[in-house]
Amino acid sequence: MDTRFSIAEYHDAAAVNKELDELIAKPIYTIKPDVLKKYEEEYYEKKCVKSKELYTQAREIIPGGVQHNLAFNYPFPLAFTKADGAYLYDADGNKYFDFLQAGGPTVLGSNPKVVREQVFDLLNTCGPSTGLFHEFEYKLAKKISDSVETVDMFRMQGSGTEACMTAVRVARLATGNKNILKMGGAYHGWSDQLGYGIRVPGSKFTQAHGVPLYLFKHTQEFFPGDLDDLERKLRLNQLRGGTAAVFIEPVGPESGTTPVPYDFNKGVERLCRKYGALLVFDEVVTGFRIGMAGAQGYFGVSPDLTIFGKVIAGGYPGAGGLGGKKEYMKYLGAGLDSTGDKKIHKAFTGGTMTANPLSCCAGYYTLEEIDKTNACQKAGQMGDRLTKGLKELVGKYNLPFVVWNEGSICHLETVGTMHYSINWKKPWTIPGVLSATSERKTEMTHMGCAYMAEGLVTLAGSRLYTSAAYTPKMIDQALACFDKVFANVAIKPEA
Repeated sequence: MDTRFSIAEYHDAAAVNKELDELIAKPIYTIKPDVLKKYEEEYYEKKCVKSKELYTQAREIIPGGVQHNLAFNYPFPLAFTKADGAYLYDADGNKYFDFLQAGGPTVLGSNPKVVREQVFDLLNTCGPSTGLFHEFEYKLAKKISDSVETVDMFRMQGSGTEACMTAVRVARLATGNKNILKMGGAYHGWSDQLGYGIRVPGSKFTQAHGVPLYLFKHTQEFFPGDLDDLERKLRLNQLRGGTAAVFIEPVGPESGTTPVPYDFNKGVERLCRKYGALLVFDEVVTGFRIGMAGAQGYFGVSPDLTIFGKVIAGGYPGAGGLGGKKEYMKYLGAGLDSTGDKKIHKAFTGGTMTANPLSCCAGYYTLEEIDKTNACQKAGQMGDRLTKGLKELVGKYNLPFVVWNEGSICHLETVGTMHYSINWKKPWTIPGVLSATSERKTEMTHMGCAYMAEGLVTLAGSRLYTSAAYTPKMIDQALACFDKVFANVAIKPEA
């Protein structure tokens, strides 16, 4: 097994969560109102004219003006026209450090030439899609199987969401059980059944607008990092027909926004074996970012099914897939495959653009390059440097912000929006929690606005991904930009 991981030292999850508890108990620290107004007037209105014009036009024909959930930047989303390694460029020619990295898939950096040239070659010959078998769907599957010990077989999907949906169906066919348990606050795509308990632990159905409640009959959540809560739910499900699968993000929900202890994943594995549930590792973010062996390799866990996304298409569309042991992957046999000497019911799945040559080609050469150049570790080293520098800046300005990282997945919590939880045993507290999270989310967008104006693109102002394209000098330059923002932070004035 490849032991080159991006995480040099795993954080103390209990200590980080204690800091987050203290953060949400304190007044909100945010960008000063006069400074925010100056950013709006001097940067966005004067230096982002083309972006604003395009956004204004788009709002007439696109709901909300943008197509992507991560492009909700305050005061308006910027239009980006160029991506190159560690940098992004907007329509007005402004240059930014890219800590969004397309939401996590670009471990090599954005638009790497070595992958791009292979994609050009494929487009000049085969084209992006045929609907038929192509050599790169085999090459990509083989690369993933060779890299991740528990993946005997791999089936490509169109997205991480589709892969999660498929995992549910496979788990139910394999176990004969219906119930699904997921970690509260975790995001496993936007399908109906898994749109439960997202963003805020304990939120249940409250964030799943448009989904009939009866669809959650067989879906439950457990509190992040709480093995006792998970076992209670597993034990209860024994009276309700058993548990088909337990879904987890290995570093914690929302890519580690609520950190979990190092031994948590081992504990989940033990409970899955005890109660006959399949362990499903959602490695959409961590797969090939934590390391070539995935987070499961780092934590020493053997999940039954692994969900992949993002990096497996190298930042190109069609990034999703499900891998696992042969005894479970047989439920995904396609074509004329009869799975051996007896027929079985196959999980219903498909997609016109699934495993298209373009995505598989990009994914294969991306993983080859990550492996060859030790990109995961390099990105992790840059994540460590960024985290250390941010912690120093937080101390310099005596701010309550909480900073930690899991290798190249870096967290900068200024308001702790996603650290809240809902306690249904105390329903009178729920309105207050929802109100607090809403207020803090607004201030998070204001901080994101300030970062962007100083040349920093982040994920919602609270998460930052580093890539192998970064150098120590770049990280230090980016920290100087954060310094300018932190110098203008103060307690939010009373309304």
